[in-house]
Amino acid sequence: MAEVTNTVGRRKAAVARVFVKVGTGEFKVNGRDYKEYFSVPQFQKVVVQALETLGVANNYDVKVNVSGGGFKGQAEAIRMGVARALVEINSEDRTALKKEGFLKRDARVVERKKPGRPGARKRFQFSKR
Repeated sequence: MAEVTNTVGRRKAAVARVFVKVGTGEFKVNGRDYKEYFSVPQFQKVVVQALETLGVANNYDVKVNVSGGGFKGQAEAIRMGVARALVEINSEDRTALKKEGFLKRDARVVERKKPGRPGARKRFQFSKR
């Protein structure tokens, strides 16, 4: 059995557990092909960005379990997890992936709604009389 690298990627409310091993380029997300899971081409591109940056898309099999958040957050969480796994496999790839920003955790989340207001920052219309 081939050695499997296990990493985690996060973005917004999404958490992706990524398993990478040497293989033929198969990419599964929650048991389905990534093109079937992410129907939007933009998200399909984001998911494989780390592999294509290094030019190793057909050298590794990737299996992902992702939960939470929406499709955009999940896609970016997967990208981060794949990038971390590739760095664990070959540490020389770190500079190329870091330059693209794939290893940086994007911690921006939606600000909570405040009490007595219609949203996080919005206020009700002021009435003088």
